[in-house]
Amino acid sequence: MFWVGIIGPESTGKSTLARYLAKRYSGVLIREYAREYVEQKGRTELTWDELCELARHQIEEIERLAVSGERLAVYDTELIVTKVWFDYAFGQVPDWLEEAIRTYPMDVYLLTKPDIPWVPDPARTNGSDAIRQELFDRYEREIQATGIPYYIIAHA
Repeated sequence: MFWVGIIGPESTGKSTLARYLAKRYSGVLIREYAREYVEQKGRTELTWDELCELARHQIEEIERLAVSGERLAVYDTELIVTKVWFDYAFGQVPDWLEEAIRTYPMDVYLLTKPDIPWVPDPARTNGSDAIRQELFDRYEREIQATGIPYYIIAHA
């Protein structure tokens, strides 16, 4: 199994890239569960407990795929994004989430740069250039701390 984690601020092409790669290389696409969750709740602000629920669902999906025998999995966002959101929203991260990131590492990360215009939709909240850049920088630091290879995806 080869795991590709696609990470980046809102509205940077993550879902489009994830769908393309999964289709092009006959992989499994793991959709962005946070979007689905937020749309279901009807609001973008999540409580600590709700974010924990979201993270646990992501971990269960990773655990399921770890034993599936699939050749390629493309994650449209993954646990590092959730970790950064915990820190951004609450100033702390659950230990069990940190452990899951270490236990289920990606093989490579694709970090999407916030160099295209933000497009609003009901599941997005962070459209300012400053916040998008701050989140990009946080994601990059987190990826670097893992030692896992990553590539920055910029739009021409």
